[in-house]
Amino acid sequence: MAEQTPVTGAPPLQTADRVLNVLLAFDRERPEWGVTEIAEEFGLDKSVAQRLLAALAYRGFLVSDKRSRRYRLGPAVWHLSWVWERGGGMASLARPTLEALAGAVGVNALFAVPDGVHMRCVAAVDGASGPLRYYVLAGELYPAHAGATSRAYFGMLAPGDRAVLLYGRPMARFGEHTLTDPVRLEERFSEVRREGYAYSEGEYDPDTAALAAPVLVGRRPVGTLTLAATPEVLRPRRDQLVAPLLQGAADLGRALTPARLRRAPHRERR
Repeated sequence: MAEQTPVTGAPPLQTADRVLNVLLAFDRERPEWGVTEIAEEFGLDKSVAQRLLAALAYRGFLVSDKRSRRYRLGPAVWHLSWVWERGGGMASLARPTLEALAGAVGVNALFAVPDGVHMRCVAAVDGASGPLRYYVLAGELYPAHAGATSRAYFGMLAPGDRAVLLYGRPMARFGEHTLTDPVRLEERFSEVRREGYAYSEGEYDPDTAALAAPVLVGRRPVGTLTLAATPEVLRPRRDQLVAPLLQGAADLGRALTPARLRRAPHRERR
């Protein structure tokens, strides 16, 4: 006789949802959790919280500190992230938005994510005017101090975090419009928070203009959505392209946002 699945107090889908909900609680703001904290956060018995955390640790999604008895994300998360990215994960999520935006405005659209002191293009779609380069843009790096693609992301960072990354190191000049003075750069970075977007001409590539907006997940910048073309094409259309660019950035941010955590009602937390 086949072995029977044990009957538990919660339906399988509910149990799976609980496990995933707990896993999603580990983020940049809360990289560590204890059993009691998880129980209070999600309105669970401590024994249930302990079993959920132990199950995730057993499969490598979490690791436990034996001294503090607190949990952090484990190697299984890195493995899934690696497989997802190798399978075109970020690019596949961004491409529908890029295609819609490039098709609507007729200008090349690209999505870039931070990579140290650069922004790395992970996906790009040509506009009606044709390719911006003779080679594929995906994988190209844009320095933090040059161009709207980088400025739209780094301008959203706290000044102290940005200073640690950018200043105190050599900054190359790519043309007469490249800024390397920290004071002037900070003035341009502050425009991003004030205006919601960045514009550049010839700062990185002398023949390219770019209009870029930060892509946010919650309040956290995760990348940049950019429209790029020659200055002659982009400059006259700059003002009319801002609205569709900002809408595209908002759409992309929603596409990259994980499902909302279902926490316990406030009144149930201790």
